[in-house]
Amino acid sequence: MYRYANSLTKLIEHFSRLPGIGPKTAQRLAFFILNMPDAQVEEFAKALIEVKRTISTCPNCCNLTDIKPCSICIDEKRDRSVICVVEEAQDVIAIEKTREFKGLYHVLQGCISPMEGKGPEDLTIKELLKRLGDGIVIEVIIATNPDVEGETTALYLAKLFKPLGVKTTRIAHGLPVGGDLEYADTATLTRAMSGRREMN
Repeated sequence: MYRYANSLTKLIEHFSRLPGIGPKTAQRLAFFILNMPDAQVEEFAKALIEVKRTISTCPNCCNLTDIKPCSICIDEKRDRSVICVVEEAQDVIAIEKTREFKGLYHVLQGCISPMEGKGPEDLTIKELLKRLGDGIVIEVIIATNPDVEGETTALYLAKLFKPLGVKTTRIAHGLPVGGDLEYADTATLTRAMSGRREMN
């Protein structure tokens, strides 16, 4: 049976370990790299090494950053009385794109997921509680994903925050813009109804 050269096989194996990359896509990516000019491959390799060497977590909000504290935490224009809690660094980018939120963030680096063996102690909850102890924060917005794990995490956090006297809110989940009611599931419609607001 024919096999690729060892170095090519190894590259395909590395690509196949990436999330969402199957064997065929891994093979396609490996051949794409093989056909790239040497200079581009070197730049690609440098970018991989550089991101691993320079990116770490912010000591305040646990977001990914190349400076400490991160650019959001040191921005004096941000509202320091409100913290939006998200699961991953990608969620910060998603919320920032809306240009609606002007407060600070806290990245949990995951969610409570017993199926994956991830409990509260595996998240950055201790760091978050430390931030809430200074008396500056008056509201925490929980913006975890609207799935079972996200809801479990949100409920756990809400119980933790209650004795602290910090206002705890949950982002509303509803129908996407351009979506049809007939295709929406019951949970989405229920949230859309409960999260309704008065029209001006």
